[in-house]
Amino acid sequence: MENFSLILAIVVVTALAFDFTNGFHDTANAMATTISTGALKPKVAVAMSAVLNLVGAFLSVEVANTISKGLVDETGIRPEVIFAALVGAILWNLLTWLVGLPSSSSHALMGGLIGATVASAGFGAVHGDVLATKVLLPALAAPIVAGLAALLATRFSYTLDKKAEGKAAAKGYRAGQVASAGLVSLAHGTNDAQKTMGIITLALVAGGVVAPDADPPTWVILSAGLAIALGTYIGGWRIIRTMGKGLTELQPQQGFAAQTSAATAILASSHLGFSLSTTHVVSGSVMGAGLGRKGGVVRWSTATRMLVAWVLTLPAAALVGAGAESVTDLGDWGTALVAVFLVAASAAIWKLSRREVVDASNVNETEEPPGVVTTAIAAVTPPPAGTVSEELTATISAPATTTTTEPAAPPAAV
Repeated sequence: MENFSLILAIVVVTALAFDFTNGFHDTANAMATTISTGALKPKVAVAMSAVLNLVGAFLSVEVANTISKGLVDETGIRPEVIFAALVGAILWNLLTWLVGLPSSSSHALMGGLIGATVASAGFGAVHGDVLATKVLLPALAAPIVAGLAALLATRFSYTLDKKAEGKAAAKGYRAGQVASAGLVSLAHGTNDAQKTMGIITLALVAGGVVAPDADPPTWVILSAGLAIALGTYIGGWRIIRTMGKGLTELQPQQGFAAQTSAATAILASSHLGFSLSTTHVVSGSVMGAGLGRKGGVVRWSTATRMLVAWVLTLPAAALVGAGAESVTDLGDWGTALVAVFLVAASAAIWKLSRREVVDASNVNETEEPPGVVTTAIAAVTPPPAGTVSEELTATISAPATTTTTEPAAPPAAV
């Protein structure tokens, strides 16, 4: 029993560590556009997001119940299985953070859980209907819906902006962007913090600490909310740079439209119990807002890398989770070996990140080259007025000046 209690404690601590990585990995979802447009200073933005993430964690438990009660069969799931799942999720979060890709922490967690469960109890222990209806379908639909909503909202905003005073309108949009960023942070707390609540509750059920079908205990809700809030305050500056500057250039109108669309989609999904990826939603809305402004472009090279990361998240985390479960199944020494590997791999990734530091001081700097599509659009876009005449003037040689002392020819007689 003592050994079991120790393993359960390790699982809870590891789950909170994942929640911490989820916080700094997904800070960009709420605050990247606000920081990139200058509506808030970076440190103020992440502090505000951290507080609202904590508040959001207390608003609902529907997503937590999807994780703890619906995705996998609770019967026969050991705490070691959940530990292995968390290993896969944490490592994928850290790897994608290292390269600045906003992948889904939610899908990393669920991928790790599915892989570890299959390795332990077979494919029959995974509820395919829940996986399809509450995970995969929202993952496909959410970025498209949010992107279209942001595109239309952006165009509508610029239409209204024509009738408004320039400075006053910009100030209003910045204020609206701050409010909508706060809403996204609140929504993120209601969705992503609950996933850790769900995984801890599943571990408690597996350990016999709480009854099956029980809601997350209050201490689980509080600890998960604090962990994700702390991670958010640390700030995942690498991913904030990608979302704020690397994907497209946003003006306040676009930032407001993107964040409002994203917050609406996330809150609706949380109410329905969908384990939605906030990363997918916000990325889709940012791209939609980028395309909604006349002359705006999206860096499709960055978007393509993000899409590849999205596709790989579930299977990659599942493979790591399955491998970790195979080792933990060997006994206590196997669990200890996986724990050592997790700590060593995390430390190595952190050390690699120090080669090029990204923080609040340089988060808005980007050296992302334009992609092929962006270059092609720029090549066929008509130049601004005056450009053609200036180029022609530059190509016509000026009359040669003479340095001789000969007198000028007399003017012709009239």
